[in-house]
Amino acid sequence: MTRRRRARGTALTLALALAVGGLGGASAAGALPASGTVSDTRTGRPSDHARLRALLERVTTVDGAPGALAEVRDRRGRTVITSGVGDVRHRTPVRADSRFRLGSMTKPFVATVLLQLAGERRVRLDAPVERYLPGVVRGHGNDGRAVTVRQLLQHTSGVPDFLQYLRPREIVADPLTHRGTRELLDIAFAHPPTFEPGTGWGYSNTGYLLVGMIIEKVTGHTYAEEIRRRLVRPLHLHDTFVPGRASGIPGPHPRGYARPGPAAPLLDVTAVSPTIGGAAGELISSASDVNRFMAALLRGDLLRPAQQREMMRTRPTGGTDGRAYGLGLESSPLPCGGRFWGHTGDFLGFETATGITTRGRRVTVMANLGPGASDAQSDDIESAVKTALCGG
Repeated sequence: MTRRRRARGTALTLALALAVGGLGGASAAGALPASGTVSDTRTGRPSDHARLRALLERVTTVDGAPGALAEVRDRRGRTVITSGVGDVRHRTPVRADSRFRLGSMTKPFVATVLLQLAGERRVRLDAPVERYLPGVVRGHGNDGRAVTVRQLLQHTSGVPDFLQYLRPREIVADPLTHRGTRELLDIAFAHPPTFEPGTGWGYSNTGYLLVGMIIEKVTGHTYAEEIRRRLVRPLHLHDTFVPGRASGIPGPHPRGYARPGPAAPLLDVTAVSPTIGGAAGELISSASDVNRFMAALLRGDLLRPAQQREMMRTRPTGGTDGRAYGLGLESSPLPCGGRFWGHTGDFLGFETATGITTRGRRVTVMANLGPGASDAQSDDIESAVKTALCGG
């Protein structure tokens, strides 16, 4: 549920890549269209986003994704660019209002709710996890008394990532199996911490499962109910859902596909139990809703000033690409100068990325392929975000 590019984390799609090959649990899909069809819903003519259009077409031709979508919001309004198809059997185009699985782009939503609770003085960021979840973080050297809430949000807790230890063949063989949070935590805490809390940075989906549990403990409501109450309804995010056990994607959506190797056929993996993601990656949304949420977040509409500063106080992630991570939000350099805020996400069948500049220019990109046959799709999606934010 985080990008494959990061050695610091394990994507759900990458964890499943080897498992998809040779299994009959998901249905095989037809061949890709011979070339991508690119459309721009704002202009109806060749777009001034020429570089962005070219990158989306590359995603759906060279990289092998069936379809791709980008929505850009700036002072001139909204532009939606699509390429390829949302359904390879019926060769239907990607709709501009498509909904899709966010994967780790769920994390900024969850972090925002937790920081709202911190602003209400119902949670202390530097309190030990044990205060809210007594006895939950235990086993093989894991100790909730030594891990803080802040460290969960910033991936500095050292808590092992459950995705590192799942048996992926079982997931793909029966993708509709419900997996409870407790089961996923048991998988994680059967292994020692990645590092001592606070001494390193390592992406951990387990940490966000725990954040979801803290939200429930403090409020008496599930994290899903709190997201709906605090974010979805006030912002009128009509395309955003926490699916729970529901395996489908409501409303207009592309099919989700996986391709485990260069010569492997596409597999339709649209129907899958989202419980494998939980508070770390189960949300469904649209590019329009994600862009609206990110704009409200960066404007300061969702958090009090103190918590806004905490969210945007970053630490380097240890790579050479200049990325830094705050509390559920990532900062990355732009090739045109300056930095942008955003997040990426993978879920079986989809890869996503979003970004916004401090001036409010924002973009969300989706491809309906995960895992792909190579890393090229992730590179081009990242380039698409940066290209859009630099003005095309």
